[in-house]
Amino acid sequence: MQAFIRETIKACQEIVEMLEVTTDPEAFKPQKIGAGGDESVGLDLMAEDIFVKRLSRFGQISSEESGTIGEGEAQIVLDPIDGSDNLLTRFPYYGASIAYMEGGLPVVGIVCNFANGDIFIKDSKQFLQGKLHSAHFKPVEKHHTSKIGIFEKAALFPEITYELIQNRLKYRAPGAVALSLAYAHYANYMVFLGKMRNYDLEAGLFMCEGLHMYKDETHIIVSKDKQVFEQVKKIILK
Repeated sequence: MQAFIRETIKACQEIVEMLEVTTDPEAFKPQKIGAGGDESVGLDLMAEDIFVKRLSRFGQISSEESGTIGEGEAQIVLDPIDGSDNLLTRFPYYGASIAYMEGGLPVVGIVCNFANGDIFIKDSKQFLQGKLHSAHFKPVEKHHTSKIGIFEKAALFPEITYELIQNRLKYRAPGAVALSLAYAHYANYMVFLGKMRNYDLEAGLFMCEGLHMYKDETHIIVSKDKQVFEQVKKIILK
């Protein structure tokens, strides 16, 4: 697994460099409808190509942009750029989600924030966070001073957002589900409502092991604090 992690980090580094230098207008335009149902812009496909070149030897890739790529016993579930709209808007919250799966279960999860270099790596033994261009990693620990939750797609649920505010449950809606799940140990809570796509979720949900979590076909509710979890869950599911 260390070789897979090393190659994934190298791919992320290469993508950040690509994003910094790319000026071709076509890279910022829609190219096709991806396997996940959203429009894939040129940058999505360029990032996917980098991941495929680096990771295809480790197993079959299931990518949000192009679907199934290659073959192999293991499966790599990939969102090459999570938060593409943020990237196109220069809002610094976008990255990649990579899950190495065996027998349908994640054994390695990697989520990288391309905008600030945060990278999260989890396997069966440890959950670490570091910076993309640094060799120093530290264990991810729960932040007990969190003031803000994360509510992805909050604008679609005005009644819920109103009640959260009434209960002084502050939130932000940054627009990249995999990143938000990776940061769940730091936030007060994390909520995602709507269509579930494994490209966005496999690595991030793996990173939420050990937190209080509720998940069904259209709801994800996560919190490190049981009282906050129950309060948010009651608001969301009532």
